[in-house]
Amino acid sequence: MSRAAWPIAALLIGYPVWWALGFGGLSVIVVAAPMAVVLWRRRPIRVPRGFGLWALLLAGYLISGLMLAESPPGTYGELGAGRILGYLMRLALYTSVLVMMLYLGNLTERELPQLRLVRMLGVLFVTTVAGGLLGVLFPAFSYTSPVQLLLPDWIGGNPFVQNLIQPTAAQTQMVLGYAAPRPEAPYEWANAWGSNASVLLVWFVVGWWVYGRTRHKVFATVVLALAAVPIVYSLNRGLWIGLGLAVLYLIARVGGRTRVVTCGLVATAALAFALSPLAPLVAQRLDRPHSNDIRAFTVSATLAAATHSPVIGYGNTRNATGNHRSITTGKTQWCPTCGHPPLGGDGQLWLLIITQGFTGALLYAAFFLGAIRRHWRDRSPIGLAGVLVMGLVLLYMFIYDGLVSPLSLYLISFALLWRNS
Repeated sequence: MSRAAWPIAALLIGYPVWWALGFGGLSVIVVAAPMAVVLWRRRPIRVPRGFGLWALLLAGYLISGLMLAESPPGTYGELGAGRILGYLMRLALYTSVLVMMLYLGNLTERELPQLRLVRMLGVLFVTTVAGGLLGVLFPAFSYTSPVQLLLPDWIGGNPFVQNLIQPTAAQTQMVLGYAAPRPEAPYEWANAWGSNASVLLVWFVVGWWVYGRTRHKVFATVVLALAAVPIVYSLNRGLWIGLGLAVLYLIARVGGRTRVVTCGLVATAALAFALSPLAPLVAQRLDRPHSNDIRAFTVSATLAAATHSPVIGYGNTRNATGNHRSITTGKTQWCPTCGHPPLGGDGQLWLLIITQGFTGALLYAAFFLGAIRRHWRDRSPIGLAGVLVMGLVLLYMFIYDGLVSPLSLYLISFALLWRNS
């Protein structure tokens, strides 16, 4: 690996350090600066097909800033530091992941071999599994990060910012009728852990099993067995659905002996899981779809608000008036985290609709759909895995926010497909 490739290694392999310092998902903004320097020095810069869609998405977000002071019917709040800060943070993230994608696509195979990049993602999967086990075994683990100590209270005290900069092992929620910890380390919240775990698992299998030697495959088997524990304890239905669809995709797209081996491995893993003590927990979670009513309320409120600015949106999220139970809701002494739910918080699609209107949502979906269409015929392991991840992105945009850390992995996966073509 050449010196030009060190920023991506620092991001993926060094992610536990970023998380411990309090940067976490925001670390891509930091490493985007040296990536931009590398790009500048090797002009002219190559761009992938579909680049224009992301450029339009970014330009649309700039225009949506004109609506920051407005509040659609059914929402409340005035323009303040928190709204502006959130807008600027998302703008920095959208720009940084674009720089990262171009940086990866302009490195040569000699500077950064494809397999090395895939295995870096595999290393991050191991970190993700370790963080998940930390959340299962020590859910109360949390501390004040160096970044928190340096930030003024008016920034660090913001609940959204605090989630990003405070290292926390698990997120406790009333999911099973009681307070259940859901692993989130080393990411910003439990759903981000679920999204990232599934995407990284795909690349881990490619790098450490498909292209691995015997010792790599033994290591991969142990890691995947350990990963089952936090995956189940995450109580994350979206993650479970994503993994199930990933298995069906692989069975449908691979052929011959590979399909037979895949089916055998899946059947063995399914039987082992069914006989394990983890299976009853999954059944218990499926019997308690506690978040369905909340999601239905916020999605309908998001769509209603977006109709008042359907082209450019409102630049940032807005808080709904009331919730799915009552119009008179808010924080109380016994529930300090209760309150009016933010619109767009139940999936990247809904976030884009409220922040950038239906135009932004269409551009985002078209970007990843285009990648699937262009690379569908690439039946190499990296091609099959990349198309699978693009499909997961489209599934997850209905249930997971792409910001903060997931979007970085989505664009790295896109860059792997681009480099493979």
